[in-house]
Amino acid sequence: MEKYLEIGQIVNTFGIKGMVKIKPFTENTKKRFDNLKKVYIKTKKEKKEYEIEEIKYHKEMVLAKFKGIETIEEAEKFRNSYLLINRENEKPLEKGTYYIVDMVGLEVYTDEGDKLGILDDIFNSGSSDIYVVKNELGKQILLPAIKEVIKNIDMENRKITVHLIKGLM
Repeated sequence: MEKYLEIGQIVNTFGIKGMVKIKPFTENTKKRFDNLKKVYIKTKKEKKEYEIEEIKYHKEMVLAKFKGIETIEEAEKFRNSYLLINRENEKPLEKGTYYIVDMVGLEVYTDEGDKLGILDDIFNSGSSDIYVVKNELGKQILLPAIKEVIKNIDMENRKITVHLIKGLM
């Protein structure tokens, strides 16, 4: 398992006093960011811890001010960087819920035993998550994360079992 979890990406600056605009990767944005005191910012060159001075919300974005970043020029250096938190500081997830980073790479099989491929990504479509499965040829299969389709997630054996309902493939 990864030691750090990505919780967002810095997509732009905001204002002239060093604030950044963050695209959050979490479901409950306010709950996630309101309680943070420090985060790691991972650039292409390094990963460094920063103390949070202020958090605001604007539309679907999070606006953050970090201690030591005082100008738009300093903030600009963090564009396209990722915000990380240490996994060990997180509360345990509810039973049956997992971090996406832990699920990517799981083998996906039908309930008839046929291998469909490897879970490559998960994204939200609004009504449900969509599991992106890639087969050996690189072809993508999109599966809705609904109980009629996703039958079992076995993290210990790194395997997902799915039922292919009519019209999926």
